[in-house]
Amino acid sequence: MLEIEAEMSFKRHKTYASMFESAGGTAPTMGIVGTVLGLVHVLGGLAKADMNALGASISAAFLATLYGLGSANLIFLPIATRLKNLAKDEQLQKEIIIEALSLVQEKVSSTNLTDTLKSFLDRKDQAKLDSRYLENLNKEGADVA
Repeated sequence: MLEIEAEMSFKRHKTYASMFESAGGTAPTMGIVGTVLGLVHVLGGLAKADMNALGASISAAFLATLYGLGSANLIFLPIATRLKNLAKDEQLQKEIIIEALSLVQEKVSSTNLTDTLKSFLDRKDQAKLDSRYLENLNKEGADVA
């Protein structure tokens, strides 16, 4: 049951991330559409030959592209990446919990339990965990003395 809940949670999080990813893919296109519409407006105003209005219209047209690219690369895609990373982290946490519960249920020794759970971590995190364990042992030894 926990496995199903973990899988459904991961799929749900991936759905949210894909929404932001889609927005990141669509935003530049919308910016280009805004630019094209702005340039069509500029071409329609060429007959008046008002250079001040013409320059302002061209700059507004190109701002649409800037906004589209900016919103995609500065907002939507980073949010999608962050959501994916959070979903992966949460999935790993749930896998560790499920594995721990099944090992406890199997009445595995605490050493084997610790070693198995540490195997989920990369070497750097394993070293941190070992150093914290040694620090705690040293503190307990100092408290006893």
